[in-house]
Amino acid sequence: MVSMGISATYKWHKKATLKHELTLFDFSFDKLLHTTSAFDSIMTANPALYMSMRDQFVPTFGYNLTYASAASHRNATWVQVAGKEGGNLISGIYAAFGKPFERQNKELFGNPFAQFLKFTAEVHHTIRINRDLKLAARAFGGVIFSYGNALRAPYSEQFYVGGANSVRAFTVRSIGPGGFRAADSKYAYMDQTGDVKLEANLELRARLFGSLHGAVFLDAGNVWLTRDDPNRPGGKFNAKNLGKLAVGTGAGLRYDLDFIVIRFDVGIGLHAPYATGRSGWYNIPRFKDGVGLHLAIGYPF
Repeated sequence: MVSMGISATYKWHKKATLKHELTLFDFSFDKLLHTTSAFDSIMTANPALYMSMRDQFVPTFGYNLTYASAASHRNATWVQVAGKEGGNLISGIYAAFGKPFERQNKELFGNPFAQFLKFTAEVHHTIRINRDLKLAARAFGGVIFSYGNALRAPYSEQFYVGGANSVRAFTVRSIGPGGFRAADSKYAYMDQTGDVKLEANLELRARLFGSLHGAVFLDAGNVWLTRDDPNRPGGKFNAKNLGKLAVGTGAGLRYDLDFIVIRFDVGIGLHAPYATGRSGWYNIPRFKDGVGLHLAIGYPF
């Protein structure tokens, strides 16, 4: 595979609390030069894996707005909203020269190009209870809608949950979309991405002694699809599936060296959004199945 990219971003701010970031262009290009029959058979059996490995050209333009309250504020707030589009200008030029906007798999430089709109919003808020005790909260929402030249978004742009900075009771890409549960295989995690993401975290942080801090937390979230996928039934975003959230709790230790934070979290699953064979809201089949261990650098949010 040949993979290359080029981008240009302009950043500015007139206030210390408000920052702008304009990505003038971001081009990524992937081209498979040679494949084996074994590789081709794996791609055929795993459509989501194929999406991440196929030839593609992803031209994007985006804008981020970030607000961070002044350091003097007792209760800190951080907000970021972002928008990104891909392939629309190119598709518009093609349409002007007679290639219909809705025609799929049009190519540029020998590769089909992606076409999508993506929006995300994230909020962090910290309430300082006293000198050694804080309550931190985070909420995230995002959606990506692909259309025109490609009806599936580039794999790198799709959303996922799980891991050290997400729902910590579950490993990365082990949840979703919706109530879908992937078959047990070494490629199963590739299917567990989505076009819509909702996630929330609540964490009580306490200084224990010296540079050692502790925390207890509650996480919830999932991803969904904007279109029905016969390979991932139950994954579409709708009112019925909105309540299918992965929920976990847990505790952790953090060693703050001022210039770096070393974090160890133990997540404990409370609810899986898919059928597990166990009835009731607490539906983790075995306690050990819902335990996630994470060693990470920095705070989760």
